[in-house]
Amino acid sequence: MQLNIKLLGFFMFWIFGCNSSNSKKHPDKCCEVFFNKTHYTFDTLLKHYKVDSLLIKIADSIAGMVYIPSGNYLMGASSLEMALKRELPTHKVKVNSFYMDIHEVTNAQFAEFVAETGYKTVAEREIDWNTFKKHFPKNTPKPNPDLLQPGSMVFSSPKNIFNITDISQWWKWTIGADWMHPFGPESSILNKEDEPVVHICYHDAAAYAKWCGKRLPTEAEWEWAARGGLRNKVYPWGNESVEQGKPKCNYWTGSFPTLNTKEDSFSGIAPVMQYDANGYGLYDMSGNVWEICSDWYDENYYSFSKRNNIINNPKGPDKWYYPLEPNDPKRVIRGGSFLCNNSYCSSYRVSARMSTSQNTGMSHIGFRCVKDAYIK
Repeated sequence: MQLNIKLLGFFMFWIFGCNSSNSKKHPDKCCEVFFNKTHYTFDTLLKHYKVDSLLIKIADSIAGMVYIPSGNYLMGASSLEMALKRELPTHKVKVNSFYMDIHEVTNAQFAEFVAETGYKTVAEREIDWNTFKKHFPKNTPKPNPDLLQPGSMVFSSPKNIFNITDISQWWKWTIGADWMHPFGPESSILNKEDEPVVHICYHDAAAYAKWCGKRLPTEAEWEWAARGGLRNKVYPWGNESVEQGKPKCNYWTGSFPTLNTKEDSFSGIAPVMQYDANGYGLYDMSGNVWEICSDWYDENYYSFSKRNNIINNPKGPDKWYYPLEPNDPKRVIRGGSFLCNNSYCSSYRVSARMSTSQNTGMSHIGFRCVKDAYIK
């Protein structure tokens, strides 16, 4: 993605949503006033989540993790056919052993964290214009305060598209969208307790990880774990195309973004653990939701790698580099999502990497945690 889509979505919502002729005629019905917001208390949510039964089903803490052995590997694209510049050159990396969550953090798990701590995600907080205005051209006037209400970016499949590079056709800034209301204020996550939590940004993920005594993975750890013990393969399961054989992950089957044929059984996010695990026993390392890593994002980071020496437990660059948005800090995300498709984004490959604003959540971004393995 070449633009901060939260910024783009917010800007379009501001210009076209509340400056429309209809809103001028009916200012009292502008923007979020149209929404009939529904809020759930955490106690109510936890009753519906059936958290206890879920934790019995998939365990928690270290029991819900698998041991990832230490090892050396070639980090980066194994196949030049689909590789992007940011996945090259391949370079030698050593990773120490660690534990990793067997699946992405679910709504039920995140609900338990929020119920205990009262944590409010970034998507639930009002926008601080003094901070946010740095992403706009200088002297941009402050919008109506109603537009600075909490919200997030939501995917919506359009009937038709005019330009595959114009992401505003399917990404919309939605007031009232957050982890409890993934499609907007009238939606909820009831009966979705075992789906990955979304609308989570880096700060939210890091807070959850700290609460449960874990941390976010480095992208070197993430890729090593995703490979599942296989060497120089394209996917967690090997080299067989995602479109061949039985469904291997949750991705966009059909024509993106207008038609999803559900050949993988899902048109949107899938509950965790619906497909075979990789060689290390990890589920959903391809597709479903992007996963946030701890590293700063720099598209050219691999170019500075030591070609002939092994890099020991790399933590990423010291700072982010994204010249299109120099004031918006970027983190690395890995694994692709249910929106990935060979004709548009084949990011379910183990080497695929992309940037995301560390302050922005979206309806296809989640995370999983890791924990150091200490040898006594």
